[in-house]
Amino acid sequence: MIPKGCRYTKEHEWVRLEGGLATFGITDHAQDQLGDIVYVELPPLEENLTQFEPFGVVESVKAASDLYAPLSGEVMEVNKGLSDHPEFINEDPYGKGWMIKIEPSDTSELDNLLTAKQYEEYLEGLD
Repeated sequence: MIPKGCRYTKEHEWVRLEGGLATFGITDHAQDQLGDIVYVELPPLEENLTQFEPFGVVESVKAASDLYAPLSGEVMEVNKGLSDHPEFINEDPYGKGWMIKIEPSDTSELDNLLTAKQYEEYLEGLD
C-alpha cells in the first residue's frame, strides 16, 4: 500500500503535509526490507534539517540504516512513542509509526520527491 497523499524519496522515506507541518516516516517497503525494527534514533526538537541529508537512524534485527530528510525545515515534534515501541514502524508505518514533524522551510522542495505513482514505478524497477 502506497498512500497517494504522500511524497517519497528513493531512500524510502515518506512525507505528508498537514496544517503547515510536514510529517516524516519510512515506507512500508522500507520497514518490510528491514525486518523487525528494534531501535530508532531521531533528532532533537528545533534541529534544522536539510533535504536529502541524514536526520536519524533506524535499527532492525538485520541492519542499521540512515534516515534521510524528504524536506528541509525545523523539527517541531518527535514521536516519543517509538522509543518504547519501535515496532509501531513495522505495524503502521504511515500512521502510529510516523517519526518526526517539521516546519518546512521551502515547500517547493516537494517537487524534488516522487509521487505515489512514481514511487510505485520506482519499486517495480527494483525487482
